Amino acid sequence: MKFVQLAASLKAGLDPVYLLEGDEAYFRDHAERSIREACALMQPALNDVRVEGEALKGDRLGEFISDLYALPFLDGRRLVRAYEFYPTEREWEKLAAYVASPSPTTVLVIVNAGKKQGAADLKRKGGVTYVDCSRESEEALSTWLFALMRRAHLAADADAVMLMVRYCDRDAARMRMETEKLRLLLGENGRVTREVVESEVAKDTEYKIYELTQAASRKNGTAFMEILHDLNEKGFDEYAALSALSSHYRTLYEISNMAGSDAEVAKALGVKPYSVQKNREAASRLGKKRVEEIYGRLYELSAGARSGAYTKSGALLAAIAKIFFE
Repeated sequence: MKFVQLAASLKAGLDPVYLLEGDEAYFRDHAERSIREACALMQPALNDVRVEGEALKGDRLGEFISDLYALPFLDGRRLVRAYEFYPTEREWEKLAAYVASPSPTTVLVIVNAGKKQGAADLKRKGGVTYVDCSRESEEALSTWLFALMRRAHLAADADAVMLMVRYCDRDAARMRMETEKLRLLLGENGRVTREVVESEVAKDTEYKIYELTQAASRKNGTAFMEILHDLNEKGFDEYAALSALSSHYRTLYEISNMAGSDAEVAKALGVKPYSVQKNREAASRLGKKRVEEIYGRLYELSAGARSGAYTKSGALLAAIAKIFFE
């Protein structure tokens, strides 16, 4: 079944074995949470088991299968979640006996990002309820987003919904975040029009740049390098990255030195109050002195790269060193 069909399925009852598979992390996480809520565990610390697929090799797989028959403790059900579990056909034969006669009180949920070479195709196995968590088409996501907005007490025009799907590059997690932002901006029963989307929803590359600067503010080096690599593949060069970082820390520097409400500062800088709020939080985490140090160094590197004192690669590497290692 498709991810969007899971909610209706759970109203009819829980199945003993689920496979949540697909490249859309938001759908996988939401599907997993929905099944967990449907289990209604009274003692989750005792009856919610998480295992990594890499650990289920050799004798451990047999122990794992035996454990699936364990009774819940002071609860009606027991939930077992296996992450990135890719059994071979031979390993599946051991699990198939359980699937054919599962424990009536255990719900097994396998959560996989995709299929691995040499692994059994679990979604084609009998007894496994497959939930497709792949990225959907624009049309399907528009239907889902329309329902999401309705639950957020927002009215939406059809063309606005489709435009938002495109701006978000069909990323469900982003669409949920942008919907929450619009709910705060428009208020209950607000209407999402094309004009609202064009003015308030960040386009894909713009959003990636925002993620890059936020990862820098949080000193999350792993996320920063992953986003930078993704942007580079889209033609985003070192000059552009350095410029984005310099602009971000300049904004943090300005905001950390300005008094007044979020609305007043937003008006002075020509940005949104929501942006001022988030940047103030980032500046507060870093501290005023640290923000000033980073901005000063990035300004120097940016100017040096433009004048030829530094290569663009050298300037960006020095900027990264200042942000994450000094």
